[in-house]
Amino acid sequence: MNSQTVEQYMEQLGVQARQASRQAAAAESGAKNTALLEAAAAIEDQAVLLATENKKDLDAGRAKGLDAALIDRLELTAERITGMAEGLRQVAALPDPVGEISGMSYRPSGIQVGHMRVPLGVIGIIYESRPNVTADAAALCLKSGNACILRGGSEALYSNLAVAKCMGLGLQAAGLSETLVQVVNTTDRAAVGKLLTMADYVDVIIPRGGKGLIERVMSDSKIPVIKHLHGVCHVYIDDQADMDKAVAIAVNSKTHRYGVCNAMETLLVAESIAGKVLPVLAEHYTKAGVEMRGCKKTCGILTDINTATAADWDEEYLAPILAIRIVDDIDQAIEHINQHGSQHTDSIVTENYSKSRRFTREVDSSSVMVNASTRFADGFEYGLGAEIGISTDKLHVRGPVGLEGLTSQKYIVLGDGHIRQ
Repeated sequence: MNSQTVEQYMEQLGVQARQASRQAAAAESGAKNTALLEAAAAIEDQAVLLATENKKDLDAGRAKGLDAALIDRLELTAERITGMAEGLRQVAALPDPVGEISGMSYRPSGIQVGHMRVPLGVIGIIYESRPNVTADAAALCLKSGNACILRGGSEALYSNLAVAKCMGLGLQAAGLSETLVQVVNTTDRAAVGKLLTMADYVDVIIPRGGKGLIERVMSDSKIPVIKHLHGVCHVYIDDQADMDKAVAIAVNSKTHRYGVCNAMETLLVAESIAGKVLPVLAEHYTKAGVEMRGCKKTCGILTDINTATAADWDEEYLAPILAIRIVDDIDQAIEHINQHGSQHTDSIVTENYSKSRRFTREVDSSSVMVNASTRFADGFEYGLGAEIGISTDKLHVRGPVGLEGLTSQKYIVLGDGHIRQ
């Protein structure tokens, strides 16, 4: 930053991003795809540099006493470097949403009115640990016609700057401005505070990280935020569920991976079938090392598990821990989910069509599922190709945020000399 203050430096990034966003919005699909493909090639060509810079972060992290899980997320293995390059190629292959016109219709006056999909402008992304997020976020922003300012965690600074260099080489090869993708090169926490107030330059903020980071962004940002705070996801096993499906879904939703936002944290079971299904599920959970915490009725069936407290119904464990509650019926299940859920992902297992329809209508979450594992709540699984994160907001996008979620729409009106009478 030379002699600049953090505030001056961030202002400079904002000015450059705003200017670059106009070029990004006008860029042809071919140029954007070329930039992504050339960046992918640069990542592969610069694999040694990426590993060298990543080692600086790893050594510093170990010296600071970062735990093994954080070190693992921070590390750029040869496989992960290859994966970054492949991710850029996958985004390049996705359809370009920018400029798509839909809903054109003639009005009685003779004009035609429709919508055109357009970029949001400048996207600020604040994230932690994983250097591959730098490549993923840059790729999605570029393909959707946006400029971006990326502020990774201080623990990954060298790695993020090395990835940004590769993105810059791709942009340069495509004849696009390198300021379309800018990584904040200071670890000063004041940079985040400044970024969150730069409403003249930044159109939306997307935080990716732990609850503490997202709470800070929600509290301090003067700019609209796309985020989810936590994932308290439910599976409800209805009294008209197929038992084989119910067991498979409830086990997969919890045990497929623990530390992810779309893992089930609370299992709801209709009382009339609880005595049949819970002992079977308990065998699976015990074998997987899952600690079960149940309501009073659940503990009457599974006598060797812990009793759930009121706090358990609102907890995102991100760990092999599961809260279990027996409910009277679908009404009580829906009531519980809407009271204690985080509007992330909730699933019903039932063979009753009418109940499944009720559940999808009345559960107020960004993803509502019927006879499917909550683990499917993912941009790739939804056919988006890639995602920048999950949104539990209601404006402007909800659920997995892919390319279309990084755009908006404007009205297009076509006339031929028409005047209003």
